[in-house]
Amino acid sequence: MTIWAPSKEGLSQPYFQAIADQISQAVLRGELKPGEQLPPQRQLAHKLGVSLPTVSRAYEELARRGFTAGETGRGTFIRNNNPNPEAVSPYVPERQSGLIDLSILKPICDTIHLERMKSALAALAVDIPPSTVLGSRPSAMFARHRSIAVEWLRRCGLEADEKTIHLTNGGTPSLTVALMTACQPGMMIATEATGLHVMLPLASYLGVKVQGVQIDDCGIVPEALESACQHNKIRALFMMPNALGPTAFLMDESRRIAIVEIARKHDLIIIEDDALGPLVDKRPPPFQVLAPERTLYITSFTKPVMPGLRTGYLVAPERLLPAVENRQLVTNWTATPLIAEIAARWVEDGTCLELVEWQRASLARRHKLVAKVMREFPYRFHPQSLHIWLPLGPRYPEDEFVSHARKQGVAVARGAAFAISESQPAVRISVGSTTEEDLERGLTVIHNLLHSEPEPILFDL
Repeated sequence: MTIWAPSKEGLSQPYFQAIADQISQAVLRGELKPGEQLPPQRQLAHKLGVSLPTVSRAYEELARRGFTAGETGRGTFIRNNNPNPEAVSPYVPERQSGLIDLSILKPICDTIHLERMKSALAALAVDIPPSTVLGSRPSAMFARHRSIAVEWLRRCGLEADEKTIHLTNGGTPSLTVALMTACQPGMMIATEATGLHVMLPLASYLGVKVQGVQIDDCGIVPEALESACQHNKIRALFMMPNALGPTAFLMDESRRIAIVEIARKHDLIIIEDDALGPLVDKRPPPFQVLAPERTLYITSFTKPVMPGLRTGYLVAPERLLPAVENRQLVTNWTATPLIAEIAARWVEDGTCLELVEWQRASLARRHKLVAKVMREFPYRFHPQSLHIWLPLGPRYPEDEFVSHARKQGVAVARGAAFAISESQPAVRISVGSTTEEDLERGLTVIHNLLHSEPEPILFDL
């Protein structure tokens, strides 16, 4: 029996992390099954041309992430249970006292958000529509909401027919429905090589294969997508073209047109995640406008308006409407009516737009603060992104940087958590997850770390 092994060509420094990343991604893609054995450490070190301690450290990292378990006298095996959620998630799962958490992606929040929600709930107590609490048929409950959604989607840059709009409980439920609509088990979806951190586990749960495609400062490289389509039977393409992805790029119109041509040539279904919606100004046309016959468009209110407003819209081509409706029914049945009603009222009375404009102004101040503290370092951002992307280069190993920052009271997201098919040392830093004062303190810690000499973590206290 042939034992699966990482590829030497796919290695980059730090090697232990690259080896661990390759094996982790193989598990999430389904190439490595529970119970399968990894090569003996000495044999793998010889095959890859690295030292035995490097492979040992990679196997230790895999065990820490929850992917493997060792059996004395037998070797290292893929675990039968799911990986440790904290190990594969980019953010700290629970807020800890004294920790400046720059790991979780969320909008800036202040008293204005709480005040608006209190007012909305008070108004609902007076005149809540009966269907909001008594209805159970999605088509009947949300007719008015779809009409209002047309106005919000217009602010996102597209004209949508009411019948093509589905209300969901936000971005991830929309993505689940869209992925199930676009791909049957065993099919393959392409996406950014550094992209959405839930894509690999979600696809694996649905039995869908994932192919990472090279990106640059403008998003997916068309030539790389064309090559991927020629060498693989790809069914769909998932993208975050509007400053939402970890590297915070905004794809320009010419790049979008080139990708649409490839999608039409190879008959790809496009899934477009536009979770920031109208928060991003001066936006090129959405893919749903450029290729309406094949694009599933997703937007939601969680990031541009308020974290607790967990509702959104999924716009589908007419030919895919029956599939979308069925998959929505079996996964969520319907969007949560109470939250959907608040969103609809806020779109109607201008509250959503007010909070979007407030968020944009607040982000401008935060990014100005980031520029002041981090001006020496070539980080990536967009003026309306909720984060920055900080490449570390070969000098500072990613895991050690994250660990050192954590020991000094600052949590950041590991770049490897967003790796689909490639991983370069980097961290994602949220600019909206805490106060301006804590953001400045956290950035100062990061600034000082970047100026320090890397030191190994000897004790995990």
